Amino acid sequence: MRAALWFVGLFALAVAVALFAGNNQGMVSLFWHPYRVDLSLNMVLFVLLAIFAIGYAAMRALSALVMLPHHAKHWRQQQKERQMYQALVESLSHLQAGRYVRARKSALDLLKLSDALRTEHASIPQDATLRAIAHMLSADSAHALRDVQARDTHYAQALDDVPLNGTQQQQEVREGAQMRAARWALDDRDPQEALRRLAQLSPGAARRTMALRIQLKASRLAHETQSALDTARLLAKHGGLSSEAASSITRGLILEQLQHTHDAEQLQRVWSGLHAADRHTPDIALSAARKLIELQGDASVARSWLQPVWEQLVSDPQSLTTLQTQRFFLGMQQAMEDLDAPWLARIEAAQRAAPQEPRLQYLAGMACVQRQLWGKGEQLLQAAVPRLSDNALRASAWKALAVLAEQREDNAAAAHAWRQAALQAPL
Repeated sequence: MRAALWFVGLFALAVAVALFAGNNQGMVSLFWHPYRVDLSLNMVLFVLLAIFAIGYAAMRALSALVMLPHHAKHWRQQQKERQMYQALVESLSHLQAGRYVRARKSALDLLKLSDALRTEHASIPQDATLRAIAHMLSADSAHALRDVQARDTHYAQALDDVPLNGTQQQQEVREGAQMRAARWALDDRDPQEALRRLAQLSPGAARRTMALRIQLKASRLAHETQSALDTARLLAKHGGLSSEAASSITRGLILEQLQHTHDAEQLQRVWSGLHAADRHTPDIALSAARKLIELQGDASVARSWLQPVWEQLVSDPQSLTTLQTQRFFLGMQQAMEDLDAPWLARIEAAQRAAPQEPRLQYLAGMACVQRQLWGKGEQLLQAAVPRLSDNALRASAWKALAVLAEQREDNAAAAHAWRQAALQAPL
């Protein structure tokens, strides 16, 4: 369509020129005393057009000749810029391929080209950002080659190229460099240095997923359990961890925190700081109750911690694993001191609802013994002992039967019970 319009326009111009020049009788007279020169108007217009074209061409040629050094300089700068970007791509590809020496060499070539362009006072787009990235590539390669001094030198130069008050892109490069330096510190098994470098990040950057993951690893390596726990929860909130991974990590950190308590008061403070969902987790509740008993804490408090596990066991026994069930009964056995009436009622109700379960029968017998219901307790324990599969529970039942036999002065039964307890006790 465009070509057709040009063709029509060209024909219209030719017709207009033919109509104007064909019948043009105009004359142009030039007087130069004592001469007179007569020229046709068409000739004058043609000569003027030719003069204009020649003059314009001469001026363009002169301008091109004058600008030739500038264009040559610009061309050389463009070639160096292309070499810079080529060096950047080569360094990245070599680093990804594990060719650290070549990656470092390409990054250094980029820096040399940048220095040469700066010497020529050339204006390079994103020069500071490119230099910072090149320094970080060199630092990464040096880290892989275990050249710590070169790594730290390039890292410091990268921060110098992208100052704190730089552009948004320079800020991103700076924050990325700081996160990378924190990962180097983790590789060097220096979690405190990693945390120090993360502390230098802006508040927004410190809450990014990558920064939080680094902080989680550093906190765990530094045994800062509370900080690691808060970071894991924040990561789970932002979707940085899957629900399964977050649950596993959180549970492990809480268990570690519980095991590192040194007195009952500290343990109760840790327990109070946990979320309700965490306190209802069987592994956490069982470990906390066991630790409280070991620290000679209040048995009634330990039982209150075990109550959610008890309710889960009674309502759905299959929801607990075999190990969790075993740990629960052992924990309840240790927390029998000063057993109150509500707990006795709970245990008896559960035992009546599942009379075929020997562990509930054992627990009911121990509860009766604790409440000084010796006859009923002895009857339940004697019925439960042959069916108990756990040696620790069986040994505990025989010990209770031995004590009861001694109370009624049945020495033969007591000796038999103590012998059976000794046989069942773990080596």
